[in-house]
Amino acid sequence: MPSLQTQLESACHSVQHEIGVGKVANYIPALAQVPPGKFGAAIISISGEKASFGDAQEAFSIQSISKLFALTAALNVHNNNIWDRVGREPSGNAFNSIVQLEKENGIPRNPLINAGALVVTDMLLGEQTATDTVTQLLSLVQRLADNESIAIDKTVAESERNTAHRNASLAHFMKSFGNLECTVSDVLDAYCQQCAIAMSCEQLARSALFLANNGTDPLTRQCIVDEERARRLNAMMMLCGHYDASGDFAHRVGLPGKSGVGGGIVAVVPDVGAVAVWSPCLNENGNSHAGTAALEALVRATKWNVF
Repeated sequence: MPSLQTQLESACHSVQHEIGVGKVANYIPALAQVPPGKFGAAIISISGEKASFGDAQEAFSIQSISKLFALTAALNVHNNNIWDRVGREPSGNAFNSIVQLEKENGIPRNPLINAGALVVTDMLLGEQTATDTVTQLLSLVQRLADNESIAIDKTVAESERNTAHRNASLAHFMKSFGNLECTVSDVLDAYCQQCAIAMSCEQLARSALFLANNGTDPLTRQCIVDEERARRLNAMMMLCGHYDASGDFAHRVGLPGKSGVGGGIVAVVPDVGAVAVWSPCLNENGNSHAGTAALEALVRATKWNVF
């Protein structure tokens, strides 16, 4: 059987013509400056075998991939009580849509769209400051990636906070329904910093490895979440991890995954490992065009698929 490195290189070489197709996330000024030709990919197995390609060691803004880590933290603190305030169903709408909130009394469809992530951030805040909340979440990410150098890109965080008008609207709307307990300002401060966490493909793949091993980090043997919770996190990614294109991603790739408008995607291969790709040009749904193509090529070659 070909090595992980050989399989990854073959898949990535096959989609080079897809790099640059689409548009970078220009509604966040700092992200608009990212060179569109960037492309990286990395795999790490539960046994510790690694493979990388291209810009796999260059840090980028993980954006909505941070929602996975925030949800992990919230479940560990609030258990199943979080489902009283956020649903578990695919939205069928854009990630920053406000349409369903009015019809559904301010309860977001799931925690991986912006409205749901804002509620999760509100839960993590509690009586803390935004700074303390983000520090704790960053500490979790560093532990998952086994890398204390991971940090927040302050330029991206400031750029995102200054242009967070749609997220502010979502937050105020949910506040009017009583589904936001902290101040809108504090929630937005924490959320925008959370989204500006910068990681490389190698770090991102490492950080999701616990979800490929029933909730336990296979390399450190630390239990991050129990087996049932790991299944639920993977299920949430499969159903909702790519917004209103989650069904298309499941059809093409067939793995639990989470995307971000920074161009990153992390995917989990149960009992095998985790994969991360990065290519900043996005399709119309806000997911990395070349990154999705690379994952599709990889699973075609490896036969990794949960179906």
